[in-house]
Amino acid sequence: MSNKDDYTASYDAFMAISEEEVKSPGIPIDVALQESENLNLWCQEDIPLLIAAGLPEAFISAIPVRTGASREAQSLWARERNTPNDAQQAWALRAEEAYTLRDNLSHTFRYAFRNDEKLIARVAEITDGTGDDDMIQDLNDLSALGEKNPELLVLINFDVTLLATAATLSDELAVVLAAANGEKERGNVAKVNRDRAYTYLKQAVDEVKNCGRFVFWKNEARLKGYRNQYKNKHKRRKNSSESDSE
Repeated sequence: MSNKDDYTASYDAFMAISEEEVKSPGIPIDVALQESENLNLWCQEDIPLLIAAGLPEAFISAIPVRTGASREAQSLWARERNTPNDAQQAWALRAEEAYTLRDNLSHTFRYAFRNDEKLIARVAEITDGTGDDDMIQDLNDLSALGEKNPELLVLINFDVTLLATAATLSDELAVVLAAANGEKERGNVAKVNRDRAYTYLKQAVDEVKNCGRFVFWKNEARLKGYRNQYKNKHKRRKNSSESDSE
């Protein structure tokens, strides 16, 4: 089967894993997947001994399918993460303009309303916040405040048409941001599914490795194939580095 077929075949099973059990890869995902491929080949000649020790053969036969499912899940997440989506691009293009207008309005209002404590307090209240949602609301609130006090703005030759621009921009960007957040959420779902597929694979791999380490605990020639190669290699490097520094 293809990786896509493996993903489809495994989907219901890895989605049934409880949230508490789901784990992100503790090592680079490409390394984890290759180690599972290596384990599948390594354990073939040991199957009778592993089964005799109580390992269900289903865990061994599941490794190739679960590996394929995990590869596909990783690819789906990488595509969501690395592909610029339309709404996110639209937000990126317009957000700078919106923040600039918001900052210019608040700066102008502080000067225009400098002799009115209530208006100054209102400007401070509106601009007391951070984040994209807050900025969008600020544009609308500042527009409304300016519309109520145009005479003070005219005195400093402020372009009052910018008030309507701010209100329109607030409405438009609220829609764009909602769409961009929706695209981000799809990326988050893809990440969770990747972790679920990886956890599903790890469950089988751990069972096979644990049984192999039990069976071959006095047979180093076979035992080495059931060890965690990546982690052990990095552990040896760390120990060697520490010894060299002593």
